[in-house]
Amino acid sequence: MDPLHARYPFLAAARESVREADIGLVAIVTGDGRHPAVERGVERVRRALIDGTVRPDPETGRRWDARAELLSYPVARVLVSLVDAPGAVEKYASAEANTAYDRFTDDFRNPDDGLKSTSAKAISLDALLAEFDLASDVEELRDGYRIDVGRYLPLSSNLDGESWTLATRQLAGGTVKISAAELHELLREAVRQRVAAGLPTRVPDEIREGLTDEVAELEDTFSDVDFSQDIDVLAPDCFPPCVESLMERAQAGESLADHAEFALVSFLASANADTDELLALCGVDSDTTAKSVHYRAKRVGDESGAQYAPPSCETMQAYGECPVADDEDPTTDARCDSISHPLAYYEDALAEAGRAGE
Repeated sequence: MDPLHARYPFLAAARESVREADIGLVAIVTGDGRHPAVERGVERVRRALIDGTVRPDPETGRRWDARAELLSYPVARVLVSLVDAPGAVEKYASAEANTAYDRFTDDFRNPDDGLKSTSAKAISLDALLAEFDLASDVEELRDGYRIDVGRYLPLSSNLDGESWTLATRQLAGGTVKISAAELHELLREAVRQRVAAGLPTRVPDEIREGLTDEVAELEDTFSDVDFSQDIDVLAPDCFPPCVESLMERAQAGESLADHAEFALVSFLASANADTDELLALCGVDSDTTAKSVHYRAKRVGDESGAQYAPPSCETMQAYGECPVADDEDPTTDARCDSISHPLAYYEDALAEAGRAGE
């Protein structure tokens, strides 16, 4: 199977490759033992809903071949359709889009490092524009791009920030002026919309029954959170050590890894930070970074609070993001000994300080 399809399973050619794979979803799900595609599909959904990415878990060290990686995508779509969790489809689609964005922007910067294996799995901007039928609607300029307004509006309507409104744009001849970074943001949104299309899907009984254990495993993972999720106070002095550490690193200009940025943004969204507060606490100092944080914040939260909580203490420890669990870090905190989630820590700290419900 084509390594490019494994990296970008939402491509039309990737879907065709799955159809030609000579193995149906029923066979994958109901065969003897757990098929690698099912194993990877479970990981894909778990990481999407907990860590905001669908990249393989670096902690397991497991490497998936192109076949398992590609076939895990339709499995994941079925799993996310079956999981009983609020906002699962939205969160999953956003995680797929975020991962694709990281990959294609890297491909655009490094299209070929001289290795055939690299060029074989890299995608070009022209190819991605063609994939979404945007090739004839996007014109390259010396200092950016112009995109047909009819294509710009449906892609930008879900993006946060006044800068995406037409009132702030150079509109001429039915086209909108955008930067290269903004074009990449619009492509990320195009991926998100494609992934979300058709979800949740109707799942045949045979496949539903074949994935009973996997769905239960995922739901057990998501339900292991001990906090009320109705926090309405923003008090940075009550944040747990892991969040304090992430904030300090972000404000110092460090580019956080996907899982670390997701943990920080989702915690702040859960702690009721508004857009300006979130950007300030994340140390955002550029328009490009601001758009990235805006996008992630919009996808992890809604009007009633965060759809999905930040990673648990166990996950933070596994990723090496818990300073208390780090033997080389002198940070100590007695409260961390009795809680299992950063938001549980925050609720407890607020209650002790008499600031809950302020």
